[in-house]
Amino acid sequence: MAHTFETWVTPLMIGGLMLFMSFIIWDLAKQSRAGRFGTLMLFVVLGAGMLGYLFKVVITWALENGLV
Repeated sequence: MAHTFETWVTPLMIGGLMLFMSFIIWDLAKQSRAGRFGTLMLFVVLGAGMLGYLFKVVITWALENGLV
């Protein structure tokens, strides 16, 4: 039972954390008046870790299902 709960809750909580981090980046860009290019750069640079995590999840899923 605990394993099933952890299997469902962990991705949801990580997704919620990523959404919250995106809000923080957006708020940082807004408060610093970064403009469009500055906001884009903030999302690219600070969001790179989140993007790396998403790539890891997709690659792991592909390897486990024999797609690669």
